[in-house]
Amino acid sequence: MPVVLGSATPSLESLANVAAGRYRSLKLTRRAGRAEPPRMQVVDLRRQRLHDGLSEAALAALRQTLERGEQALVFRNRRGYAPTLLCHDCGWYGECPRCDARLTVHRAQRMLRCHHCSYETALPKQCPACGSDGLLPLGVGTERLEEQLATRFPAARILRFDRDSTRTRSEFEERYAAIEADGPAILVGTQMLAKGHDLPRLTLVVLVDIDAGLFSADFRGPERLAQMVVQVAGRAGRADRPGTVILQTHHPDHPLLRTLLTEGYGAFAAAELDARRVAQLPPATHLVVIRAEAREPAVLERYFAAVRELIGETTEVAVRGPLPAALARRDGYLRRQLVLESTSRAPLQRLLARHLEALHALPAARRVRWAIDVDPLEVD
Repeated sequence: MPVVLGSATPSLESLANVAAGRYRSLKLTRRAGRAEPPRMQVVDLRRQRLHDGLSEAALAALRQTLERGEQALVFRNRRGYAPTLLCHDCGWYGECPRCDARLTVHRAQRMLRCHHCSYETALPKQCPACGSDGLLPLGVGTERLEEQLATRFPAARILRFDRDSTRTRSEFEERYAAIEADGPAILVGTQMLAKGHDLPRLTLVVLVDIDAGLFSADFRGPERLAQMVVQVAGRAGRADRPGTVILQTHHPDHPLLRTLLTEGYGAFAAAELDARRVAQLPPATHLVVIRAEAREPAVLERYFAAVRELIGETTEVAVRGPLPAALARRDGYLRRQLVLESTSRAPLQRLLARHLEALHALPAARRVRWAIDVDPLEVD
């Protein structure tokens, strides 16, 4: 029985399988109906005055869209009002006491909240370190964008879609029904609006900030950024009206971005596959990650020492670590990982088959939370 994988932005692993002859590729070269691909416009943010993250060009395009009676999507994949609260006088910033992360400002609820462990505390009126009133919310989230747009376009319908505004399925359906009502509107949304929705009156998409994806520490960051851009752009101009996509960036000449916009996702993916091969990263190589977390560093050290002793020396599999996770502490637990790497899956499968039962039986394993992740989507 054939299995069909469908995507406008197939993963690099899928494309590598096509190149190896394991998958057959069938391409849809046209959009449904009479729809044409949206026009892509890059806005260089350097030396520009921004209004809570929005450029003058983006605001003008939003105004024109509303005047035509059409709808627009302002996309920012970060909820809350601002990612960080900073004291301008002493440099203090809100940190989660349980995670290596900063607390997000949720101004409507007067809260600081950690998006990793859900810790929250009241939004301070003065700096806890020096008592100053100079507390500044840094960065832009969907809540702040909604506030700015409501101020700029007081007569417009502004509909926000994120995990704070649409906690339940009924809330999402109620807001989604409001999109389908006649008349202009501006949608402010996160990843939940990026794909899978057909919005025939939506003709403009504004991606507020794509720079984090251009310089991500995760080797999959460029791939995820390209997929996000294509998917979000696909919301614009799906009916008989042309669509426009505005991408705001401080790096308009970045090679990844230029390739994606001038040659398309296929050319970007081919270039990224070449880069992965040179760097010996998946899908050019294969990974298994053994993750563990514990509250005490000594417990983690004993666990990984036991794992490494069990695995021993092997010429077929490279063993790296233990390494701190990107978020080295979450919800009070210290997090480490051991990375097993090979140019083919067979040596990894043999190693796991040989040691899996013994890994479960390790006395040190009883004092940690641990897991084995084969072909991990994230090495975090």
